[in-house]
Parts: sequence; structure tokens; C-alpha cells
Amino acid sequence: MTISLAGPLLLVGAGKMGGALLTGWLEQGLDAPGIFVQDPEPPADSLALLRAHGIVCAAAPELPAVPSVVVLAVKPQIMDAVLPTVRPHLGAGTVVLSIAAGRTVASLQRHLGEGTAIVRSMPNTPAAIGRGISVAHSSPAVTPDQAEHCIALLSAVGEVAWVDDEALLDPVTAVSGSGPAYVFLLTECLAEAGVEAGLDEALARRLARATVSGAAELMRQSELEPATLRQNVTSPAGTTAAALQVLMDDDGLRRLMARAVAAAAERSRELSD
Repeated sequence: MTISLAGPLLLVGAGKMGGALLTGWLEQGLDAPGIFVQDPEPPADSLALLRAHGIVCAAAPELPAVPSVVVLAVKPQIMDAVLPTVRPHLGAGTVVLSIAAGRTVASLQRHLGEGTAIVRSMPNTPAAIGRGISVAHSSPAVTPDQAEHCIALLSAVGEVAWVDDEALLDPVTAVSGSGPAYVFLLTECLAEAGVEAGLDEALARRLARATVSGAAELMRQSELEPATLRQNVTSPAGTTAAALQVLMDDDGLRRLMARAVAAAAERSRELSD
């Protein structure tokens, strides 16, 4: 999706997710001179990208005009300190796109003003390779054009979905926002189990990594449901069936995953208080 904005874009925070978004925007043809970054100490990889494209980065950058979009890509724990520095940049046509977990539209408006056009979104870390997924929700003040701008910006790093109920962003955060960590932990556990079964540690890590990434790619390319793919690799009374009997026990992976997602969703709600 082509990205075209009438005014500047202000990116607040050039960390891992901010840097991933910036990379995606540049690859999608967003005009570098129209991008400004507010970050007192950007990480080295983001700093190199900024310098390569001549993008202005400062603790308090001066913008040539009111920005079309302000993207908030800082940790939710420091948001209250950052928002007062952002508010002076806002104009009547500005939409604020926040990717901070747990920070509600209402909590942002307390700092930015009632009626501020805000899109709250939750991307995930595969955005770093353009394979993320973001789910977004907008305040009533967001116009259709502003929503389209935010969709274009988020689409630069992966898929985008939209929800009308803001409360759904808490379970979204728990499933897709935190979800990559669950997959990485699964890979760790699979490798450790291989070592316990007698494999060399290096081979176990290699097998686990290739198996998880390969299965994920197979699922991405297939039109079949995950349950069907699971059944297709499971022979009756075979080795996979023996393992799945353990994983699908009443106290197995399903129950454990449900508890994990519930804990993450609750923490997301706590961050909004």
C-alpha cells in the first residue's frame, strides 16, 4: 500500500518497533524529508538508518508544519512523561497513532486533549521483517482519511485488522502482541527436551529452530486450518500421537496457553489504569 501524507510525520521513539516501522515506511516509498523523529538517544541501528536517509532526529525536533500523523512508539511506562512534549505539535488535522500496550484512548486524551483523533494499535515483533500483524481501534474523532493513513503506515510492516471495541485490544495484546515470545519459548523447550532425550545441544537447537520456523511457513502458505495440518502429520498410534496425548491432556498445552493469555490480557488492562 502506497503511503502519501499531506504533512510531516513525527515518529516519537525509534526503538525496536519504531525502527521497524520506519524501515517499512521507507521501503514503501514514504518521503524521508517528511519524516521527523523525536528520540534523545536512538539505538545504533536506528541511528544509522536515520543518518543514511538524512532524517532529522532530536529530543525536541522542529517541524516545518503541523504533522499529518504522530506515531507514539515509546514504552507505556514513560508515556505520561512524553505526551506533554507531543501535544504542542498537534493540529486540527493531526491523527495520533499509538502502539503502546495498554494505554487506552481515554488515557492518551487526558494528556493530548478531548477530541484528539487517536488510533490505538498493537503490532508485534515480526514487523521487523515485514511479517507482523497489527490490530487497531480508533476514537470517534478519526476521519476515514486518517484511518486510511494509519492502515497504510501499519501495513508497511504486515497485516492489519480493525476492531470497534477497544477492550478487545487487551486480548489482542495477549495473543499477537506477546505471542511471538510464546513461540520462541516453545522453540527453547523443544530444544531442551531434545537434549534430555539424548541429542547433542547444537543439533537439538538446530532441529527445534528449523522445525518451528518451517511449520510456521507451511501454515502461512497453506489454506488448511491449523487443526487439519496437525491431524495430517499425526498417524494413528504413531510417535506424534503419543506426544500429542501428553500435550492435549486436560492440564496440557491448551489449559496452559489459556492461563498465559489471560495473564497477559490482565496485565494489559493494568497498564491502562
